[in-house]
Amino acid sequence: MKVLVLGAGVIGTSSAYYLARAGAQVVVVDRQPSAAQETSFANAGQVSPGYSTPWAAPGIPLKALRWMFQKHAPLALRLDGSLFQLQWLAQMLSQCNSARYAINKERMTRVAEYSRDCLRELRAETGIAYEQRSKGTLQVFRNQAQLDAVQRDIAVLRECGVPHALLTPEELVRVEPGLAHASGRLTGGLHLPNDETGDCQMFTELLAQQCQALGVEFRFGQSIEAIAHAGDEVTGVIVDGQVVTADRYVLALGSYSRQMLAPLDLRLPVYPVKGYSLTLPLLDESLAPQSTVLDETYKIALTRFDKRLRVGGMAELGGYDLRLDPRRRATLEMVVQDLFPGGDLAQASFWTGLRPMTPDGTPVIGATRLRNLYLNTGHGTLGWTMACGSARVLADVVSGKTPGISTEGLGLGRYDRAAQHGRRATAAAAV
Repeated sequence: MKVLVLGAGVIGTSSAYYLARAGAQVVVVDRQPSAAQETSFANAGQVSPGYSTPWAAPGIPLKALRWMFQKHAPLALRLDGSLFQLQWLAQMLSQCNSARYAINKERMTRVAEYSRDCLRELRAETGIAYEQRSKGTLQVFRNQAQLDAVQRDIAVLRECGVPHALLTPEELVRVEPGLAHASGRLTGGLHLPNDETGDCQMFTELLAQQCQALGVEFRFGQSIEAIAHAGDEVTGVIVDGQVVTADRYVLALGSYSRQMLAPLDLRLPVYPVKGYSLTLPLLDESLAPQSTVLDETYKIALTRFDKRLRVGGMAELGGYDLRLDPRRRATLEMVVQDLFPGGDLAQASFWTGLRPMTPDGTPVIGATRLRNLYLNTGHGTLGWTMACGSARVLADVVSGKTPGISTEGLGLGRYDRAAQHGRRATAAAAV
């Protein structure tokens, strides 16, 4: 079985690895010169199943209105002139209720917990090292309202069997000693001890090498122009003007997946959510985190690598604009100086990338109405967290095996009206 994987970010490369391990002949195509050069390049570095939380949550619409008038707001909206943006926002707002939040968080946690286990297994099998740490995630709160609101998350964590601990301001320092100077400004925190960290780009590049050892062919620097199809199947992919064929096709193009599927009449509501990061060398390790600390107020993660600190977060809804906004850098610098001022901001590198977000926060993994086309996209801010689990589920589905977790609610069918209509018509005809 020959499989063509479109995209060599952490999702596409992980998919290639598990497909090759399942015995497939795999070819990966990407426009960049090497793996992990776009969204996977400088993300926040967290592998945080316990923090797999939908952005669409009760109270978010009101918070978003308030954020519009704040200097260091975690969310910014700029109309991009497209009808799709408005439709996507409407879909997201429809998910901002307690019932949908619980459903979506369970789906996200299911994938993320499985992915963390798959990552650990992969690491044990390959010996791959990417400056990883296994010291958990600490979500810190600056006011009582945040502390009260986290009870909703704790209920889902408890239901899913995810270890967690709600900490007092005094207990925060036991988990993250570097917070000692800031503890007076914090009201508490939620510790998720099973979460991990690591450099996603480093992991992806090393995994690509593992893939090549399994026979995977990477075709870098090639432009994916269109997917050709006839009837209910893909007949090839047009790459640099040439048609490349395979038995099965996997789309893992992140924020650019929707445009590729539109000519096929597949409705994929993935919108590019722009995020930013700083990467800075450490000068004083006593003023740096041991793992990942998430600032709930500003939605910013501070992640420790060996001798570097990655500070990432924020969300801008404004299309495919990749310009670096100095105002976002100011917010990142403000948070790191407030919580962990042990890095050298003068030597920091500033980066931006587009995270592929679905309205409900859950990725889209699995088959489509085209019998040989599969999707692995829409992971939002959690692509690194969900990469290995998503890829393993995808490889099992493509190979006709039973995945290690339930795939309920993970497919395109929850959005694709034509697919839903087709199922209803088939069911009616069978009666």
